[in-house]
Amino acid sequence: MNPLDGTAGIRGHRHVDEALLDDAEALAAADHSGILRAVAGAGAQLREVSALANDVDLSGLAEEGRPRTVVVAGVGTAARTCDVLSTVAGPRCPVPILSHGGAPGWMNAADVVIAVSASGRSPEALAAADAAARRGARLVAVGAPDSELQAVAERARAPFIPVPRRGPAMVSLWALTVPVLLAGRALGLVRLAEADFAETAARLDMEAERNRPSAESFTNPAKSLALDLANSVPIIWGSSALATAGARRFADVLAANARYPAVADSLLEANRGRVGLLDGVFGNLAESERDIFADPVPEDTDPTRLRIVLLRDGGLDTEDGASETPVIDERRADAVVALAERRGVRCTVLTAEGGSPLERLASLVAVPDFASIYLGLAHGLDPLAVPAVSEMKELSAT
Repeated sequence: MNPLDGTAGIRGHRHVDEALLDDAEALAAADHSGILRAVAGAGAQLREVSALANDVDLSGLAEEGRPRTVVVAGVGTAARTCDVLSTVAGPRCPVPILSHGGAPGWMNAADVVIAVSASGRSPEALAAADAAARRGARLVAVGAPDSELQAVAERARAPFIPVPRRGPAMVSLWALTVPVLLAGRALGLVRLAEADFAETAARLDMEAERNRPSAESFTNPAKSLALDLANSVPIIWGSSALATAGARRFADVLAANARYPAVADSLLEANRGRVGLLDGVFGNLAESERDIFADPVPEDTDPTRLRIVLLRDGGLDTEDGASETPVIDERRADAVVALAERRGVRCTVLTAEGGSPLERLASLVAVPDFASIYLGLAHGLDPLAVPAVSEMKELSAT
């Protein structure tokens, strides 16, 4: 069996090839799809789309005043752009910002629809764009140039922001996000200066350099995180709304690139009962029930354990002096770290860096993006060769 055919790691291949991660040539050979290079280009993607989007006139969005609701229509990575818009808009945003996998039945002329599809042919985005045009809602379409989505937008005389395909949708988060943020700015929902985009792009460039394939594991945060997560059940919690957006993105890429199931949520939900996972069969219970007089468990059959990944964002003071991240969230984060330590459950903490919310979010997305790919490659997987996805499409089309 070819270890890189996308299935070997699922069929019992628990071994993680640590040596592979510190061999740049072997990594390049294993990365058949070139996904590492695509992720490293996130900063360039952001700059490219910013330039393209600035050529599109979005001033008409605000002519009819404040919308009742902003609907970001799309699935997968497109849906995560809604998380970014909501995070940057903040809790005081006067308009609900909702993600929807299509056209909600209540949508009408009082709403704004941002239809997002990396390919420009997602059925969900197309349905939402078409429904927006028929119901009189304001529409902005974001996707591949010369696509079906562009044709729908042109028929509706709605602005279309082209996003050239530079890789799979999973690595196009920032390219798809920029137009969504600019639409939010045109509506007066977010305050974003060109410097915010420039600093975020620079942050993504810096993380690409720091987490590059040629950097050894002990100096490479993404490789270290990948090894931390190896053969575990990741539980990813965010200490704020911004950090929770990063946590959900991390769960997405772990599933897509490394085939790892992960639980992602805010620490608020952890406080409501999910912290009990620490006492479950993958946490403290597995350790407490082990017979201390039994023979040592072989490394390759060691029970799967939880691994807590805590994304923290201390936040900054807003212009009116209010903190974006309540002190209680930081105390809750400290409590989770302490609980995990008491139960012998390992915990990895990632802390946001940067000034603006957009840059801080980028810092919490970049390292996990790289880590998910390194983890998949270390298991002998090609992140973009997913037989189950192809089979699912075939079965659902019949």
